Amino acid sequence: QVQLVESGGGLVQPGGSLRLSCAASRSIFRFYDMGWFRQAPGQQRELVAGITKTGRTTYADSAKGRFPISKDSAANTVYLQMNSLKPEDTAVYYCNTLRAGAALGSWGQGTQVTVSS
Repeated sequence: QVQLVESGGGLVQPGGSLRLSCAASRSIFRFYDMGWFRQAPGQQRELVAGITKTGRTTYADSAKGRFPISKDSAANTVYLQMNSLKPEDTAVYYCNTLRAGAALGSWGQGTQVTVSS
C-alpha cells in the first residue's frame, strides 16, 4: 500500500502563501488521480483540489484562483500552492488518491495550516 506524507504547513498571516507537498512512497501518479483535502475543527473533511492522471485539475469554489495543484511525477510528489490565504483556510490538510471525488486510501497525519494575524 502506498504511503503519503504531507508537509509544508505552518502559521501564516492573512494574505500570505504556503506550498504544501505530498510525497508518495512509490510511483503512483500513472495509476491514480490525486487530491488535497482539508478538515477544519468541527467540520467534515472536504476536497479542495484534484489532479487527474493526465494532469487535468479541478477545484472547490473556495480554492479556485488561489490554490493551484500540481504534480512532479519524477519526484512522486503532489503540491498545493496556497496563495492569498484567509483565516477560514485554517485546517489540517491531507492528500489522498482520488476516484470520482472521493478518497481511496487511508489518511496520513496531514499538515496543519493556520492563518492568523
